[in-house]
Amino acid sequence: MRYIVDHLPPGTTVKRQLLINNRTDQARRIDVYPAAATLEDSKFKFGEGRAANELTSWITLDSPVVEVEPGGEARVRATITVPPAASRGERYGVIWASATSAPRSDGEVIQIHRVGVRVYLDIGPGGEPISDFSIGELRPARGPTGEPSVTAQVTNTGERAIDLTGSVTLTDGPAGSRAGPFQVGQGVTLPPGGSGQVIARLPVELPNGPWKIEVNLESGLVKRSVSAQIQFPDPGQVGKRGSVISRMTSGWTVAAAIGGLLLLSGLAVLTRRYRQSPRPPTGRPRERVPAGR
Repeated sequence: MRYIVDHLPPGTTVKRQLLINNRTDQARRIDVYPAAATLEDSKFKFGEGRAANELTSWITLDSPVVEVEPGGEARVRATITVPPAASRGERYGVIWASATSAPRSDGEVIQIHRVGVRVYLDIGPGGEPISDFSIGELRPARGPTGEPSVTAQVTNTGERAIDLTGSVTLTDGPAGSRAGPFQVGQGVTLPPGGSGQVIARLPVELPNGPWKIEVNLESGLVKRSVSAQIQFPDPGQVGKRGSVISRMTSGWTVAAAIGGLLLLSGLAVLTRRYRQSPRPPTGRPRERVPAGR
């Protein structure tokens, strides 16, 4: 899933173009609508159905319903209008594209397929707040049946919410062996100041080590890496904390927005952004800002 990420002053309008692709062999009626979301327990959580919040009241769509032929596409423009009196802070939401299947013969089961674009909107004066995070403790473990894993503690040290992805690679193992990269689990979202864990699950046949591990995590354009020496324990146990060898940083403040392509149940949504800002004091209109991130 891709995102709309932006920092806007009160009174600003942002326009997004959604490209909806029907990748099924049947014509589809697609409902497009905003809905609420929150950050809870290191997860981005969607509200039930069409649950509303302050951000959803700022979002309007020029075509809330579109008919899309098999293999066809439709475009919908979403406009986010921030009220002049909007208070400072970050808001969360999602713009859904939803298709409902025809009911079965018994008339009791209806399937609803949705794809969506997350919205992270920060409101306040000045430039965009910094996005950053740090990687802390690394802890190897093995499950009861022997599956190894590595857990990394992460803290959001910036002023924007972050979504973490990344990988781990093992080198300098027994007889000079190497393994990976292995992807970390998805779905870890941290608010400013929040802490959480990302977990990489590894093949069961992996020997205990010792190993040199490199953990590479990123959120948008912000990237952080750490390497350490670890030793996996026996099944059903948690190993000792990894001994950190080095930390590497490479990143920038998160850009103004992300265009996204989402795939689910044969549907896809592509976003493209245009910004309209208030005129500067000279009366000269500001330049249109292209899609970012």
